[in-house]
Amino acid sequence: MKQIIVLLLVLVGPASAAELTIELDHSRTTWHTAELLKHPAAQTVQIVDDVSYKRNMTYRAVPMAALLPGLTVQNHVQAVALDGFAAELAAAPLLAQSGAQAWLAVEDPARPWPPLANGKPSAGPFYLVWTQPQASGISPEQWPFQISTIKQLKTVAERFPALLPDPALAADDPINQGFALFQKNCLACHRLNGAGDAQVGPDLNMPYSPTEYFGSDFLKRYIRDPQSLRHWPQAKMPAFAASVLPDAELDLLVGYLKHMAARKTDTSL
Repeated sequence: MKQIIVLLLVLVGPASAAELTIELDHSRTTWHTAELLKHPAAQTVQIVDDVSYKRNMTYRAVPMAALLPGLTVQNHVQAVALDGFAAELAAAPLLAQSGAQAWLAVEDPARPWPPLANGKPSAGPFYLVWTQPQASGISPEQWPFQISTIKQLKTVAERFPALLPDPALAADDPINQGFALFQKNCLACHRLNGAGDAQVGPDLNMPYSPTEYFGSDFLKRYIRDPQSLRHWPQAKMPAFAASVLPDAELDLLVGYLKHMAARKTDTSL
């Protein structure tokens, strides 16, 4: 019996074989679970009201700054999850040493995390979590889980000009403020004008913008609580409470979508 168990372990392989690839302009590193758990900077961190688990959680985690050598606050990275969720992340908050701090939580195969829901996997093997997220206005979309790759890229505006508002607008115009909120809260799941890397939700401008088929304030109601207007068991879009997206910011976001409805360019063709 002991020989059979050993043979099964060899065939299946160790549970700690999960890999995370970090691709920076100057380096490419592949980390294994066991290496990250033993990382010199690894700590046990307490996360209050975890975004994904909706309760307090404890993780073994490595500061993101320790995994991004050579990155500067002007840089930009993308965290790609196993399901195609692609979180666009400015480097500055990832490197911050005060206020909100970013951590890569690492799932220990010997102490697996609970499933995210019945019939669902856990948030592992790698999950970007934050301590004191409220100090820097960290959005739920900046908590990607089941991460497989983190890569340095040019900014969203540089990579996807089809997302840009009218260039004649001032930098601080409300439409440009709405564009910043779109990047922070929507681009991880949605494309617009065919532009973006996300593979989860529908395009928000082609063939129609939601501002063209949601009447009155129903679009805002949908963003606040998608299940209140369109209910189905496999829905993935989270609710954006006022504590995450205040009313003033929601108005700016919808303003950007209305503006882009007149700037349709399908780059996917």
